[in-house]
Amino acid sequence: MELDLFTRRSDYEWEIPQHGAMRVPALIYANAALIQDMDRKVYEQAVNVATLPGIVKASYAMPDAHWGYGFPIGGVAAFDPDAGGVISAGGVGFDISCGVRCLHTGLKRADIVKVQKELAGMLYHRVPAGVGSTGQIHLGEREMDAMLAGGAKWAVQRGWGLEADLERTEEDGQMKHARPGKVSPQAKKRQRDEMGTLGSGNHYLEVQEVTQVFDAKIAAAFGLQLGDIVVMIHCGSRGLGHQIGTEFLKKMAVTAGAHGIALPDRELACAPIDSEVGQDYLGAMRAAINCALANRQILTHLLRGVFHDILPQAEMPLLYDVSHNTCKLEEHRVDGNGATRKLYVHRKGATRAFGPGHPDIPLVFRETGQPVLIGGSMGTGSYVLAGTKESEGLAFSSACHGAGRAMSRHQALKTWQGRQVVDELAARGILIRSPSMRGIAEEAPEAYKDVSAVVDAADAAGLARKVARVEPLVCIKG
Repeated sequence: MELDLFTRRSDYEWEIPQHGAMRVPALIYANAALIQDMDRKVYEQAVNVATLPGIVKASYAMPDAHWGYGFPIGGVAAFDPDAGGVISAGGVGFDISCGVRCLHTGLKRADIVKVQKELAGMLYHRVPAGVGSTGQIHLGEREMDAMLAGGAKWAVQRGWGLEADLERTEEDGQMKHARPGKVSPQAKKRQRDEMGTLGSGNHYLEVQEVTQVFDAKIAAAFGLQLGDIVVMIHCGSRGLGHQIGTEFLKKMAVTAGAHGIALPDRELACAPIDSEVGQDYLGAMRAAINCALANRQILTHLLRGVFHDILPQAEMPLLYDVSHNTCKLEEHRVDGNGATRKLYVHRKGATRAFGPGHPDIPLVFRETGQPVLIGGSMGTGSYVLAGTKESEGLAFSSACHGAGRAMSRHQALKTWQGRQVVDELAARGILIRSPSMRGIAEEAPEAYKDVSAVVDAADAAGLARKVARVEPLVCIKG
């Protein structure tokens, strides 16, 4: 993308000035190289988002931004319900509340290397992964609604995890004001046998080693030291979330005209927050957030069982669980030192990054800011960051969520073979287990942007502070 499309505010902040139907400017946080590598569609989508009713301050894109459905992936936008603000299913995404959680193990690399193949095999056999994967849990109608209302709390109450896990999960493990009755029978049917499954695409479970520490003080507060072994889980709301997104995008597209909303792109279908469709979507989306939280909680229980059987000395408390496809009602200052306003903040492929002192993060993180978990591409590395106070004034306390794709899955399939990727990573000491060689080829590490460059840009821009880098030893891939 051409740099002359932007007004350069700093080395890491690029403005698209307000023009045409834009109600606010658009801002992309990235360095020049990342901007130049972005598809022109990121520019177009950021501009389109800036035209939506009730948008506040700016339309934002994170350093990992790439083309998405309606909103760019890596897009952030906040809407004021008192100013005719809207909610957009495309601004949340299809995999509602897809997110990452990280667990400690108390182990070191030598502990894993001794049992690496056995560990990879058992994780693969006990954690269902892949397209259409199903687990051992079958939910009837009553339990389905209980799960959609209760989230991770529901899972813990049924023996899948610990009360302490909830204290280190966004929303304390339960998104309130969910409305299971607004989730369609088809969406519930798709999820009936999918709890406790990874799914496919870029989802994974990784055993990782802390290979770099950038901020020793915050790392210590997070319980991270060089050489520690952690486990990250990346997945979301599976078929249920996708079905909700599909259904409400259609409803919003049909009703937009009746609300006087002129869409620059049909994929930006939205509805006024206080409309019937808007409120129905909020209720269903919150239920899908609970589905994702419950799903990651069950997966945590499954992987703890594997570690207990192979490495019984492992202690596996949760560091944190963050989501990156959500819309949440939050209080933010829009005008510097002015009063806070209640806004509906869409984060699509973007992570909440509350800074030190924020009341909505656990007490243990009040001095450091919340952990921000950034998943890398298979075979590279992932990062733990911390939210900053500056981020509140930059992008409503938001940061990137991953590396971001550099090429389509179709292009990746034409470039790599799954077995080739598996063998190359095995030669580097990284064991990959997956039911799909096609899926591995689609997710080849080189199909993604350089996660280090993305994270460096987020750090330099002030969106979040680098704390530690982790690199994979075992990856269970969907």
